[in-house]
Amino acid sequence: MGSLPEPTGLRGPLRLVVDERRELTRDVVLLALASPDGSALPGYAAGAHVTVTAPNGRRPSYSLAEAGSAAPRRYVIAVRRSEVSQGGRGGSVSLHDDVRVGDVLEVAPPRNAFPLLPARRYLLVAGGIGITPVRAMAQELRADGDAAVEVLYLTRDSGSAPFLEEVTADGAVVHHSAESGRLDLWPWLAEPDDDARVYCCGPAALLDEVRALTVHWRPSRVHVEEFAGVDATGVGAEPFTAVWEPTGERVGVPADRSLLAALRGAGLPVDGDCEAGTCGTCRLRLVAGQAHHRDVVLDEVERRTAVMPCVSRAVGEELVVAPPLR
Repeated sequence: MGSLPEPTGLRGPLRLVVDERRELTRDVVLLALASPDGSALPGYAAGAHVTVTAPNGRRPSYSLAEAGSAAPRRYVIAVRRSEVSQGGRGGSVSLHDDVRVGDVLEVAPPRNAFPLLPARRYLLVAGGIGITPVRAMAQELRADGDAAVEVLYLTRDSGSAPFLEEVTADGAVVHHSAESGRLDLWPWLAEPDDDARVYCCGPAALLDEVRALTVHWRPSRVHVEEFAGVDATGVGAEPFTAVWEPTGERVGVPADRSLLAALRGAGLPVDGDCEAGTCGTCRLRLVAGQAHHRDVVLDEVERRTAVMPCVSRAVGEELVVAPPLR
């Protein structure tokens, strides 16, 4: 399969106009974002995401829902409404309630932490709104035509499933848990295949299930992305000490607190927004120590010298960090 380059030298935000808004389900809205003058946008490949500044100032990130292009005319995202009372951070509610066609939004250029890698066969597993990157991947792979592609789309019910008619027409296996109970994924994952890759995007429970059912696969053949971001204090979190390099101040980071929260609690000037490893606002320089990177913003090269404190932690007892270079 071919690959599209990541945009280079494009760190600043874009100002894009909403040229389409469409209700996909009762709680998912499609937004298409384009340049006000109709010019081409920075390119991307399937699996990429953009970070959008909502009218209320929040900066959620969303997977791009169409096949990649070297010079796309628009970015398409599907925004699932997540109330603050249900664990949301307010960005999706603002995009639902406050955005209309013609509005201009600030959008960070695409980044890809979930790229398609070469294989002869792909199994793409989507849970709920996780269909957005899977849809783009399926479109891109089928257009390329060099690999076999199978899509599993797992939803609660037909009324909550964006792009349902389209992916069904394209031959996806669609399963509604409210109607048929939980789908057994073992028939698709029982036999490891070094010519295949598994991509899964969805809620944490689905990702955990796919990981558990693929422990006999080569780890390099299984790729997962949690659309809601990650939790810095989940299973496996250990306490460590953060050293603020400009002053040498030492800050304890307990297992039940993020590095970002600990630094802020100590009165240190660290920006932050999404608190889920998706927007990039809290980026710090990694001066010394080894980080357990859990974000979807930094690439492998950047991870040598930077860290996202909202979700990432130390591997070991100490991590030395500093403000980003301006």
